[in-house]
Amino acid sequence: MPTIYDLKPRFQALLRPLADGLAKAGVTANGVTLAALALSLAHGAWLALLPQSRWPFLLLPVTLFLRMALNAIDGMMAREHGMKSPDGAVLNELGDVISDAALYLPFALVAGMNAALVVLVAIAAIIGEMAGGLSGTRRYDGPLGKSDRAFAFGLLGFLIGIGIAPGRWTTVILAVLLALSALTILNRACNIVAEAKAKTP
Repeated sequence: MPTIYDLKPRFQALLRPLADGLAKAGVTANGVTLAALALSLAHGAWLALLPQSRWPFLLLPVTLFLRMALNAIDGMMAREHGMKSPDGAVLNELGDVISDAALYLPFALVAGMNAALVVLVAIAAIIGEMAGGLSGTRRYDGPLGKSDRAFAFGLLGFLIGIGIAPGRWTTVILAVLLALSALTILNRACNIVAEAKAKTP
């Protein structure tokens, strides 16, 4: 199933000059990964501390876009500039799930939001990302990968930021996200099993 992740090659092509420049300047891939994590934690704290303020939500799409850009850059630096390392791989995976939790869980504090659904979607996101890393090859099966989830929460945050009060519409969106997350987990798990069986003599 097509996802926003399919646009990654074009996105990377646009960012490659920046990745090359950072590598030449002595910046490490792990440093970029940590920068993305710090950005996410800072914005997540802003959301959590001011859940009734519009600005943290209005600017959430900007932070999510920057986070995706940094995630793409650290990957290119690791692959194309000899910066791959076991600690970098672990940092990348943990950074993703921690960032997701930091940026999405504060939605549960917004008046009118279905807090239980927010938490379930955040948990499903973590499970989905962990499922994607269970095989030898990182899986990005949809329909709700990291990029799609970022787009959905970015749009949700923007709508709240411009003054649209949460209510039934946000509950419906969260329920759809939870269903798509469950389907993503199932797809990844089934494909991992099928892949393993195909390799078994």
